[in-house]
This record gives sequence, structure tokens and C-alpha cells, in this order.
Amino acid sequence: MKANVPGPEPRVLVLGGAGFIGRHAVAALLERGLRPIVGSRRPARAGARLPACAQDCPRREIHLERLLDAADWLPRLEDVDVVVNCVGILRQRGHETYDRVHHRGPAALAAACRERGVRLVHVSALGLSDDARSRFIRSKRAGERAIRASGANACIVRPSLLDAEIGGYGASWLRRVARWPVHPLPAGAVGRIAALDVRDLGEALALLALRPGLRGPEGPGEFELGGREEFTLHEYVARLRALGNDAPARYLPVPDALVRLGSHACDLLHLTPFSFGHWELLQRDNRPCRDDLGLLLGRAPRQVGAAAGAVVPARLPRPGTAGALP
Repeated sequence: MKANVPGPEPRVLVLGGAGFIGRHAVAALLERGLRPIVGSRRPARAGARLPACAQDCPRREIHLERLLDAADWLPRLEDVDVVVNCVGILRQRGHETYDRVHHRGPAALAAACRERGVRLVHVSALGLSDDARSRFIRSKRAGERAIRASGANACIVRPSLLDAEIGGYGASWLRRVARWPVHPLPAGAVGRIAALDVRDLGEALALLALRPGLRGPEGPGEFELGGREEFTLHEYVARLRALGNDAPARYLPVPDALVRLGSHACDLLHLTPFSFGHWELLQRDNRPCRDDLGLLLGRAPRQVGAAAGAVVPARLPRPGTAGALP
């Protein structure tokens, strides 16, 4: 399906294009007739992670943690009309720090996009707050502020928890835990999450890249994306278990003090996807304030845990509804 884009088709650079989110954005752009540029730290290895349809896409070596000034980005944007930034790190390694990858790199990118007249679609996260202790959360928040202050033609996309049958460190781990007969989960994880299928996020990013006139209920700059159902972590893992096992698991609530200690240990030793930042996010709601995903897609999101390719019945915005997208 070709996108309805006036004039020449835009040249789209997907940063983190071989990663969990990025490769779904690349696939969605390909479905719309484009041939995006895959930005990756290791382009030679990217092919093993890209879908078959993306093997012929051009690749470009880009290290976000090294490009901390707008001048560093300018030559990399000469042949680009739109940048979709899907880069993020769970934990710091060497020069790949939260501040460089989530804040200073995106700030420099946004400044360069403003100078070049390039549109920027930046993937952030829901649940960010000023009072967070986690450096992961604070760096994401600082990156958003820098992009807003840059004056670039940019939009910020904040997805909730991402679900996928295959791929994704966190998604794969949760599905593994769901198969256990006992679910040891944080007792204090009382926040509600609106998990969404990563394919829907990829499609939304492609639409935002190709149709710059899209507007959400609060204007063109920010989109909050979540699935159509909300769960606590316990309820979500139970839903995943029900996909392959009719017998419910035993829920074992883990006290907050042990969870916090365990989160720091996981960060220190790089064990499991669980981190102190996740622990902070799970204690509060991680759901969108409005249904931007349904408005963007023009249909209801895929149902979390449904069979591959399954889509729930369409739920289109009513004509004239505030915030409906053109």
C-alpha cells in the first residue's frame, strides 16, 4: 500500500533500524512502498536482525552516543527528509550512557534537523516524571525537553509496554515468566499498563513519518500510544500464560524492599530486563491519557496475546470527533 504523500517520496532514516522497535518501523515503511535507510551501530550485522523484506535497504553506521553536536549530524542528514529515532538503551555500557543516548544525542539531532529542515519522529516512553530517581527515566525526560526546545519540526511518541510473540528482550522475558507455574511478581506493581503490539507501533511511526500533517487531540507534537486494554503486571502476565496453558499459575507477591534490592542487583550485573527504572514505572500507571493509537491507525489496535496478525474489530473515530486524524 503506497502512502498518500504529495510530491517525491520522502527519504526516511530509521535510527536503531535493526532493533526491536526500529525493524518494525522499517517493515511498515516498506509496506508503504518506501525503501528506508537503516541506521545502526553495526550495519554489517544488522541483516541478521532485519526482516527478509528489508535486506536490500541501504544501511548507515551511526553511533548516537558519539554525535553530541548538531555539526556532527549535518553531513548524515544531507540526503534525508525524515528521521525516526528508535534508539534507546536499557543499561549503560562505556560511552553508551543514559545522558548521551537519551538526552544529548537526541538534542544534537533535533538541532541538526531544525537546521536542515528535516522532520523528526522521536520514540520516548510513557510514565516519565520529574520526581523519578531512575537516571533512565530522567534522561528520557531531559531528551524530550531538549527536542521541544530545539524548534525542530518534531513529534514525540510515547508508547506503553510493548508486546510481541518473537523478539524484544522484555517481551520475550515476560512470556518466559508466564510459562512458569509460579509467578513471583512485585507486590507494589499496582500501576496499570496498556500493552500494545509492537507491529502497531511500527505502523504508527511509519504514518507519522509519511504524513506530517497528522494531529493528535492536543496538537501535532506529542502522541501517547497504548493498547485497548489495561492490566496490572500480574494481570498481564496471567493473560500471557493463558495463551498456552489453561492452568492458572500461582501468584507470589514479592515485598517492595526485596524488589528494589533485586532491581539494583539486576542493573549492576545486567541480569534480566528488570531494572530500577522499571520498578519505578510499575508503581504508577503507564497508560495513555487518550487513544492516539486508534486515531492514528484508523482502527482498533491489535489485541495483546492474540494470534499473529489478528486484529480486533475496527473502532474508527466518529466523524467530527475532537482529535480525529485526517
